[in-house]
Amino acid sequence: MEIRMASTFLRVAELQSFSRAAQQLGYSQAAVTVQIKQLEQELGVQLFERIGRQIQLTSQGRRFVPYAMELLKAAQRAEKFSRQEGEPPSGTLRIGTAESLFMSVIVPILAQFHKLCPQVETSIHTGRISQLFDMVRQNDVDLLFFLDKKTDFPEWVKLLEYPEPIVFVAPADHPLAGSRRISLKKILDQPLLLTEQGVSYRADLEQVLAARDLEMHPFLETGNTDVIVNLLLSHGGVSFLPQYVVQPYLLGGTLACLDVDCPKIKMWSQLVYHKNKWVTGQMQQFIELVCEQMNKRPC
Repeated sequence: MEIRMASTFLRVAELQSFSRAAQQLGYSQAAVTVQIKQLEQELGVQLFERIGRQIQLTSQGRRFVPYAMELLKAAQRAEKFSRQEGEPPSGTLRIGTAESLFMSVIVPILAQFHKLCPQVETSIHTGRISQLFDMVRQNDVDLLFFLDKKTDFPEWVKLLEYPEPIVFVAPADHPLAGSRRISLKKILDQPLLLTEQGVSYRADLEQVLAARDLEMHPFLETGNTDVIVNLLLSHGGVSFLPQYVVQPYLLGGTLACLDVDCPKIKMWSQLVYHKNKWVTGQMQQFIELVCEQMNKRPC
């Protein structure tokens, strides 16, 4: 049995599509079909049911998944053994992440990662949380680093889970800075600069407001938290952001957290990969750097 057939089988199983698997693997659809047929003939079982344009694993196919994974892991161990000692990883690394985490956590470690893995081509993919989840399922990214409520799916392996307070913030010279127990109604009277609807922590805030019959009407909505921070500094207003985004400005005294009469909202930064993913050397190196970076931050 060839390793590439096991790899093709797992990719088709993940994507439930011969055509998408072919596209990602760089094969023609016909080549993928031939590999799966050859594998089925070798094993003497049918691995996929093909009904119209839909495919799904048969019971034998589901049972074969862990064996295919073991084959790939064995090949990975053999590849590591065959490398010269100390030789850095090569290939690609695809990371799905929230834009704020990219700027606050990933950017600071990219130079070190490149120094350790100079032959690795790294690509960053940002998007809404639902899009990022789909990218993991469809093997469009190798690692997902995201911000949300504690989220677990049976097909994921979680490597890191770190609490992230979400805070109301304004320029340090804002009239409300230093005030105690500011009402939400008073906050809503300020020019609000917010992330887009559908972002996890904004959705939680909207639920709190709805329970009090209040609504937000922001002056600006954008997915780019750097834009929000720059506008706060230059034009004033109030925002609601993860503390890690504004921490340097809080420490520098240019922004201030506001004491608002609102239940505390906490999200979690989480690092995951698909349980069927073959963990490459570059993935492992990047995981170690992210965990090291996160451990340096105060809770």
